[in-house]
Amino acid sequence: MNYKITTYSESETIELAQNIESEKFPNMVICLEGDLGSGKTVFAKGFAKALEIDEDITSPTFNIIKEYTTGELPLYHMDVYRLDGKVDELGIEEYYKKKGITIIEWSDTIVDYLPEKRLDIKFRVINEDTRSITLIPHGKKYEEICEAVL
Repeated sequence: MNYKITTYSESETIELAQNIESEKFPNMVICLEGDLGSGKTVFAKGFAKALEIDEDITSPTFNIIKEYTTGELPLYHMDVYRLDGKVDELGIEEYYKKKGITIIEWSDTIVDYLPEKRLDIKFRVINEDTRSITLIPHGKKYEEICEAVL
């Protein structure tokens, strides 16, 4: 089952991220999809803030993977946009088992490397402030998260 929500501001997108963070667990994987400027990094920032990460969260476009270890759980923030699906040598799958949270922006470009159990979140721009957000859980834990936060 898919879950849809509409947010009308960045603060509402951040609130959604914080609500999902409240249901976090080690080895959680969140996959973000959407056009440039659709809210993926805003979501990641909100999630990181709720994890009590004090560092400035930016899109890891040029770094590909940024690791934040100062919060309640480690956060592995990835942006795979520039990889053209070539992730073999990065060891991305290893992050899924490091007892932290993995957030992947542009995850639709590496579908073959994603874990079977995960939460896909698709962002669609409606207008300057409004976003249609679809949550697609893969696995019982992720379904429970969607039920709890929506």
